[in-house]
Amino acid sequence: MTTLMQRAEQPAAAEPHPNHTRRWFILGILGLSQLMVVLDATIVNIALPSAQKALAFSNENRQWIVTAYALAFGALLPLGGRVGDLLGRKTALLTGLTGFALASAVGGAAESYGLLVTARAAQGLFGALLAPAVLSLLTTTFTDAKERAKAFGIYGAIAGAGGATGLLLGGVLTEYLSWRWCMYVNVIFAVAAVTGASLWLRNQRSAQRQRLDVPGTLSVSAGLFALVYGFANAETHDWDDVAVWGWLAAAVVLLASFVAIQTRVAHPLIPLRLLLDRTRGAALITVLTLGVGMFAVFLFLTYYLQQNLGYSPIRSGVAFLPMIGALAVTATTATSLVVPRVGPRPLVPAGFVIGAAGMLWLTRLSVESAYAADILGPLLVVGFGIGLAMAPAMTAGTSGVAPADAGVASALVNTAQQVGGSVGTAVLSTIAASAATSYLGGKVPGPEVIAAATVHSYTTTFAWVAGFFALGAVVSGTLLRSGPLSTSPDAAPSAHM
Repeated sequence: MTTLMQRAEQPAAAEPHPNHTRRWFILGILGLSQLMVVLDATIVNIALPSAQKALAFSNENRQWIVTAYALAFGALLPLGGRVGDLLGRKTALLTGLTGFALASAVGGAAESYGLLVTARAAQGLFGALLAPAVLSLLTTTFTDAKERAKAFGIYGAIAGAGGATGLLLGGVLTEYLSWRWCMYVNVIFAVAAVTGASLWLRNQRSAQRQRLDVPGTLSVSAGLFALVYGFANAETHDWDDVAVWGWLAAAVVLLASFVAIQTRVAHPLIPLRLLLDRTRGAALITVLTLGVGMFAVFLFLTYYLQQNLGYSPIRSGVAFLPMIGALAVTATTATSLVVPRVGPRPLVPAGFVIGAAGMLWLTRLSVESAYAADILGPLLVVGFGIGLAMAPAMTAGTSGVAPADAGVASALVNTAQQVGGSVGTAVLSTIAASAATSYLGGKVPGPEVIAAATVHSYTTTFAWVAGFFALGAVVSGTLLRSGPLSTSPDAAPSAHM
């Protein structure tokens, strides 16, 4: 009887977090949602020539099919992250998935250039709500250090490999169905993700009600818009054109104003403590730099495969599969074994160095190069290096954050990746164009000379990316702290619905 009474008086064991008990099912939902966002960054590139022919828009307007998405996505990511914290991450995820699917359906059915651009901007808007919700749910669902490292390894593999997968899927859909299916396919992904999220996710939001920082939201959104727009204009304007430097100058002013606002408001959109942390700063720089590098590989190597080797879109996508495999294996195994024990510091700089070696290897490409002899090896090395750096950096970027800030911390990681890709588009395209012009100087432009100039422009960009990776190795090795990553220092309770 005494034993029974003692048992009755003992407090009940704390009920495990409902999301945690279904964490591996949830990881599948989040992975599918992230794949949809990442795929869309490259799958549309394959569809562009067919879409341009069908809707009859000019080469000058073509870039805005890509840029409209990047502008909305990059500018609204910080807001999307904070909305998820305030309204609930399940709510943000479901809204983002539903809106993204509707925008994709409209884009696929578009019969005019204007409607297609509008649909792409709407995709970016809902993607800005969706992407931070995915990463913050991943952070708050996996609380064990070893399991979190494994989950982020899978997430990092999806984020890194999704771009190349988009090239393959885009090639298949465009060649066998229609360019419109490169938009419609998102509806299929979204329906599956919405179904799973509705069944298995519980809503999470900050237990402390906070007001939205409107001045901060306006300044950072306008600043990121100006930054991406300025670099986007650099693809078609000279750097001394006011359409480039004017927007970039406006970006500097607006982002500086944002920082000043964050020091004065009671509930900042992005608490500066998140940005001033050494490890998080190194993680954001890492993700940004890797975004630049992956763009260079996917864009310029795709052109090389199709224009120089005569590959079809499908065959070009298949050519990237070894890189995807290397990236996935590295991100999901090495990081899950090493990060929980020693932290990201040994892995991220090593990944950068390995990635730089692969990029330097690609600088040896010539007009006579072949895939098996000259491309397969570098692709494996680059994939191995990116996988080694990507997942630990994403883990570091969201570790040690209280649940109330999980959404905005996740948005920062996504913003870094998006800005890296957008800036890389402009800067590396400009470098490639200058390299080709320099190569042609004093030569008679024939087919062979033009082909050689084109390849020279690609290899020049690969050399620059190798330099960026080397710099990333130095910065990450200097800033990242040694030892395992910390968990949330002041894990505030979350409200569940």
